[in-house]
Amino acid sequence: MTLTLGHFLALGAILFAMSVVGIFLNRRNLIVLLMAIELMLLAVNTNFVAFSHYLQDMHGQIFVFFILTVAAAESAIGLAILVLLFRNKSNINVDELNSLKG
Repeated sequence: MTLTLGHFLALGAILFAMSVVGIFLNRRNLIVLLMAIELMLLAVNTNFVAFSHYLQDMHGQIFVFFILTVAAAESAIGLAILVLLFRNKSNINVDELNSLKG
């Protein structure tokens, strides 16, 4: 059995659907929301690599490196904001963080 483009696209679609479900079902924990966003980016990267391999073109795989760089910066900034919120509010519940005034 060989893996075709459809297998990789199905995997990407499953990962993307899991991340969307994770975002909509869990609106309380900020860490789980950040993990769901990272999973969504992973699904997109899987599709880029699959199409890049199928079309014999390296542009998709190079684009994945840029997406991974942005995802790493986004997770670092998100975790830094999370640590600051926990220090100030002693809670990371999203429902109770609606009053973020300067």
